[in-house]
Amino acid sequence: MLVEGLAARGHEVTLWAAPGSRIPGELVPYGVPPHIGMTRRIRELVQVASPLWRRRVEFDIVHSFGRLAALLPILPLAISKVQSYQRQITPRSVRWGARLAGSSLLFTACSTAVRRDVSHMGRWATVYNGAPASRYSFVGTVADAAPLVFLGRVERIKGPHTAIAVARASGRRLVIAGNVPEEHRGFFGNEIAPHVDGDRVRYVGPVNDEAKNELLGGAAALLMPVEWDEPFGIVMAEALACGTPVIGLRRGAVPEVVEEGVTGFVCDTGEEMAVAVGRLAAIERRACRDRFERLFSDDAVVGSYLAVYASVMGFAK
Repeated sequence: MLVEGLAARGHEVTLWAAPGSRIPGELVPYGVPPHIGMTRRIRELVQVASPLWRRRVEFDIVHSFGRLAALLPILPLAISKVQSYQRQITPRSVRWGARLAGSSLLFTACSTAVRRDVSHMGRWATVYNGAPASRYSFVGTVADAAPLVFLGRVERIKGPHTAIAVARASGRRLVIAGNVPEEHRGFFGNEIAPHVDGDRVRYVGPVNDEAKNELLGGAAALLMPVEWDEPFGIVMAEALACGTPVIGLRRGAVPEVVEEGVTGFVCDTGEEMAVAVGRLAAIERRACRDRFERLFSDDAVVGSYLAVYASVMGFAK
């Protein structure tokens, strides 16, 4: 998404990525997914670091969404660098990266929450995750009986069991969509499947982008009852793109994505979430789409990264 947006604005981009990737620019293929096993990880780091070192003079800026170790050969150099984190962050890596690179390196995180413990190490900016605006259709009104939706991996930390309790307490139907990881099939069988009756609670399995657009667009709200500090949760941005409010627990990035009382509600318990369902009439669905376009659309994300590039390049000079 970022490469396409940068190219559309006239920038030349070289991308290190998996073989077969299709982008509007030069592809440097490396690795064979899935990226597992220590030997494979080390080999792939070399496959990135070696050509990057050889071609270092060709680029105005190097932006990594992978492991910081791939930038090791150029970290001490003056070339401008950005390291982006969309997952939990290892303080040790940030510490030594900042020491080696100094002002030539700027870190970004997909939420302020995920970088809270490392923001004092080096230079930081928050750039939210996003989604292509054209992929999601705005739905201005839904039926009074529109269901609530849970969309995500069906495992305990995502909170589908809480979503069921919220739907039951609020008297609303619930649609659960998402894959069940093999290691969580016991949880699904014990705590989710017994409540799935095809009417009040439906499980529809994994959904593609087209089905996701239809599911979110027809929902009264997306439930986000996460039980861990999720770094972002892109499904919230996708819901807002459809005009669908989000009701979530106060964990991770939820309070940053959801504007309280405007695009949804941020709650401390499942009981509060059930009460919030009854307040959905106060939410203007247009406000949800507007917030998506302003902060989480592909255009907004590309613009934010360009501002980061300008900042680190100006600082490095």
